[in-house]
Amino acid sequence: MGIDYYKVLQVDRSANDDELKKAYRKLAMKWHPDKNPNSKKEAEAKFKQISEAYDVLSDPQKREIYEQYGEEGLKSQAPPPDAGASFGFNPRSADDIFSEFFGIPRNCGIPSGYRYGDDIFAAYRAATGGGGETSYPVRKGAPIERQLPCNLEDIYKGVTKKMKISRDVFDSSGRPTAVEEILTIDIKPGWKKGTKITFQGKGNEQRGIIPSDLVFIVDEKPHSVYKRDGNDLVVVQKISLMEALTGYTAQVTTLDGRILTVLVDNVISPTYEEVVKGEGMPIPKDPSRKGNLRIRFSIKFPSKLTTEQKSGIKRMFSS
Repeated sequence: MGIDYYKVLQVDRSANDDELKKAYRKLAMKWHPDKNPNSKKEAEAKFKQISEAYDVLSDPQKREIYEQYGEEGLKSQAPPPDAGASFGFNPRSADDIFSEFFGIPRNCGIPSGYRYGDDIFAAYRAATGGGGETSYPVRKGAPIERQLPCNLEDIYKGVTKKMKISRDVFDSSGRPTAVEEILTIDIKPGWKKGTKITFQGKGNEQRGIIPSDLVFIVDEKPHSVYKRDGNDLVVVQKISLMEALTGYTAQVTTLDGRILTVLVDNVISPTYEEVVKGEGMPIPKDPSRKGNLRIRFSIKFPSKLTTEQKSGIKRMFSS
């Protein structure tokens, strides 16, 4: 006979419509994949089977065919004898069955940013407290924002961060309970301060309110050598007055550990800036391209000069 749908739903073969609904509600809440993040594959399989069992047993024609011919006869390409010319078993999506059962259709005017799956399940639990059918809640909690400190090296190269969060959710019986989750955040090369990474529906669950989005905001830690200016990097080198006048070779360690040697043979004034193209921060839209490195100079002037030194400088410039 194949799958025993009555056993799947844990009901008697004489179960009426109300008993089927009660059984499906309980099991769907228990085995929804979003309720089982640590065993999602197993939950998906059980959830699909539970939904299929309810879909068959709650439909009089499908149930009748199943009673006579079992799962194989129900799902066969050719209709079983006496099934009727118009009969054809078309399995429905488990998500569609869940959405329809709990009165949360996908085209019901869901607010911007709302995502089916994790949020739709949380929305149902929030509105009902874990049981009963209800209308779709109309209010969503305000976003929860958290700063995400990153050093300049991380943003230059890109990095993956793991963040542990704790939040309140409703269990299958409608009781609030605290759960911990690990969120993975991929910092892309060149992201700027203020970039937001949003995890939808990861705020606390409350009755009558769609859970808030959790938003991490990239914040750059001050760097000991570099200052960022858009896609450019700015570094300051301290030099003597003699080096400013006669030439200077700058050595700069890049954020990925390379040593750049930059020869400056111009006269370096207090406002002079040496630009090294393509050695700045990666450009987020195209990380293969980079901004520029701008080397600025802090010139150390002598605190005093002897009479002979002054005379020598005058002779040098007058000639």
